Amino acid sequence: MTQDNSSPYPPLSHRIYAVWYRHMRVYSSNLLSNGLPPFLEPLIFLAGIGLGLGKYVPGFGNVPYVVFLAMGLPITTAMMTAAFECSFGTFINLEFNKVYDGMLAAPISVNNLIIGEMLWAATKGFFFAFAVLVVTVPFGVIPLPGGLVMPFIGFITGLMFASLSLLVTSYVKTISFFNFYFTGFLSPMFFLSGVVFPLAELPEVLRYVAEALPLTHPVRLGRSLCLGQLRLELLFDVLYIAAFIALAGYLALKRLRRRLID
Repeated sequence: MTQDNSSPYPPLSHRIYAVWYRHMRVYSSNLLSNGLPPFLEPLIFLAGIGLGLGKYVPGFGNVPYVVFLAMGLPITTAMMTAAFECSFGTFINLEFNKVYDGMLAAPISVNNLIIGEMLWAATKGFFFAFAVLVVTVPFGVIPLPGGLVMPFIGFITGLMFASLSLLVTSYVKTISFFNFYFTGFLSPMFFLSGVVFPLAELPEVLRYVAEALPLTHPVRLGRSLCLGQLRLELLFDVLYIAAFIALAGYLALKRLRRRLID
């Protein structure tokens, strides 16, 4: 008689998908209130900053300022939504709603749970970047067909900041401490990562700082691909993004595993 060595647990992909699907169902249950803001926010920002300030700021090279700014918006939108999802959202599920206690009672591991969280945040990054693309393309401020790459860069950006935010969450004991993360790190990075003006306009010392910041690399990658400007420098951006996701994701998994089990 042969022994059945088949695992009693669902396949790995099914376990991770179950986490992703749970979050998707919760999010889509209030689709109007959750899905409408990403289509309106870029219009407000471009009207107030791009069109208003753009009259007084010259373009960079052959790119008008409003176009330069618009090409950074899908990336920053993906960053903020993933960061919020895996900081405030994860902390509330962890400490207040106790969502993860019930999920871990199912046949999934902590690793499955955290990877599913990251993929869900990356999916929201894709969706929010797509929303920005939809509302800006009719105004001609994001070039096509290069602009079609933006949702995919949004997915990668979401994965980056999901891993970073989960790592930050693993240290946070009080929800108010996330204000330091958003106000002290993410908001300044918005202005130092080539979104509002080129890095070449920064002082030399700040340029080195900008190259160390995670937002710089998806912004440069997305803008270059959007304009069809393929350069060797982009390979460094790809390697940086991959290394950042791997390192931050590993550290987040390690720390959150200990916190969830305890």
